[in-house]
Amino acid sequence: MRIAILEDNEILARAIRGALEDLGFGVDWIEDGLAGEVFLKDADADVAIIDINLPGQNGFEVIRALRRAGCSTPILILTARGKTSERVQGLELGADDYLVKPFEMAELVARLRALARRRPVLRSEWEELGGLKFNRGRRELFHRGTVIELPRRELALFECLLEHRGRIVSRALISDTLYGTGAEIEDNAIDLLVSRLRRKIDGTGVAIRTARGLGYMLDGESA
Repeated sequence: MRIAILEDNEILARAIRGALEDLGFGVDWIEDGLAGEVFLKDADADVAIIDINLPGQNGFEVIRALRRAGCSTPILILTARGKTSERVQGLELGADDYLVKPFEMAELVARLRALARRRPVLRSEWEELGGLKFNRGRRELFHRGTVIELPRRELALFECLLEHRGRIVSRALISDTLYGTGAEIEDNAIDLLVSRLRRKIDGTGVAIRTARGLGYMLDGESA
């Protein structure tokens, strides 16, 4: 899952980014409202976390501009401003959820996962492909009733390929989704992840195909 954070509090933003990256999510952090609006109009983020008090353009203005531009990215407002009137304003402008600071990280993560499951339409909790079954809510992958244990990066890679199954996923998109835009990673990091994931799903009726020079594709028969 790829998450964009629009937050000018560096300490808080780094804490959220670190916690989310530890769970295997790709995170993009933008400190300015105007820059955040431009980024979200072009980026394929699964969820956006937006503070209200942003420099350049406040969070309400960002949300209004995104929705007028047709951007459907689920938005969670994360702010210290918790008045009912402010909650109502944010939701009426097009935000999907509203969380007031201070907050528990576990609740933030749960809300983000719930929002991601709604994009672009409400999706089933279970996804079946070949001999694999994936539970979106628990982020668990099964083969013949047995959990396939995947480290967080391999799990995030599988989710990325699953969301684009049947289509070639570029190395750039995989990198952005797993590590965030512009992250500096080793040249062979994606190849190594793909290789390890391939071994773990071998014999399940699902394969990761390589499109040389283009990227990778998850291939298997839907249930």
